[in-house]
Amino acid sequence: METTSVIGTKNKKGQVYTDPRVMMNEAPRTPSFFTGSEVIKEAVRRASVDVMIAYPITPQSEAAALIGELFAEGYIGDYFRGESEFAVMSECAGAAFGGARVFTTTAGPGTMRAMENFPMWAGARLPIQCIVTCRGINSPLSIQPDTIEISYLMQTGMLVWHAETAQDFYDWIMKGYMVSEEPDVHLPLALCCDGFFVTHTKDVVNLTPADMCLPPYDPYRSPVPCMDMECPPVRMMRDPFVMKSNYISYATHASWQQEVWAAIERSRKHTIAWMDGLIETENADADVLIVSSGTAVSQGREAIRLLADEGIRVGLVKIKTLRPWPGEEIREATKNAKYIIVPEFNVVGWMAREIKASIPNSDRVIAGPHVCGGMTMPPEIIVEQIKHALGIRSAALAGRGS
Repeated sequence: METTSVIGTKNKKGQVYTDPRVMMNEAPRTPSFFTGSEVIKEAVRRASVDVMIAYPITPQSEAAALIGELFAEGYIGDYFRGESEFAVMSECAGAAFGGARVFTTTAGPGTMRAMENFPMWAGARLPIQCIVTCRGINSPLSIQPDTIEISYLMQTGMLVWHAETAQDFYDWIMKGYMVSEEPDVHLPLALCCDGFFVTHTKDVVNLTPADMCLPPYDPYRSPVPCMDMECPPVRMMRDPFVMKSNYISYATHASWQQEVWAAIERSRKHTIAWMDGLIETENADADVLIVSSGTAVSQGREAIRLLADEGIRVGLVKIKTLRPWPGEEIREATKNAKYIIVPEFNVVGWMAREIKASIPNSDRVIAGPHVCGGMTMPPEIIVEQIKHALGIRSAALAGRGS
């Protein structure tokens, strides 16, 4: 981040505006025992957020309420509840158009109701951060974890990251603003987690000092001018595009969509720098690799431990970002693998599809196991999938626990 004029000064709460790299990489950390929702609150406390707009839907409601406490304490400039998820995302756009650093949360059916706004955010180059605490969206109703909504978000023009742990969540909220607000990026970020598994589970999270915060957002570094007395709201969409010439309208829209997706690719270098790469690998030279994102990675880690006890060596590829998609990194990490196991918390297998489209010899990819609708993923079923691929007989799981 280039804006340094306020570094070392204090905000009205006495927090010191700190160089983000110093704050995230060098500042001392304090271990704390928090739920994912509480971690969201603590990250926002340090993120110099101007506006938070909320609407309750499980499992993000607790985080939204906790951020309301931050507003009462004076850590956020403005906070209010919208009339619906669609209204919230429209109001977020208005605040971002006006030059505010904006934060919001949603989940499941709320994500679907708000969906029309997300491509608009991207097209308008609004660096809004939206926490998506993924849950089921199908009928019959489920409020439990399911990541199918991520597959919709990946086509919106937003940056999409998928956190495995509460620690990821804490760090990535602040790092997300640093990436999304870069002038050559300037896109919204959907920071996803698997609802309940992360939001309502306590874990040890290493927090930066509460008296440090990110520098404020500078809207005049945006590639699209924010609205002020010099830049009226309609500056980005004047009537000739729409009414005077179909050809100009089509060409303008097509070229701008290409620019949005080019901005996603430009985010790659910033994301790599802030997140130490788009993927994380362990034992990447193993014949069998588990490749996934979110809490499916955690279950994969335990499956690897169980298999190691039996003398079976398995590696891991944790995918951190889905947009930008780490295709080259995945190709390199999996080049020697004979079997690529992709566990997912959804029924459609969108992660496996993305991986198959990215690598040669894609018949190596085994799409599964899949669990959905809120079911857990015992590591034993990942173990069984791997043993089946290797031709090793394993005991049936049907009687487990009886």
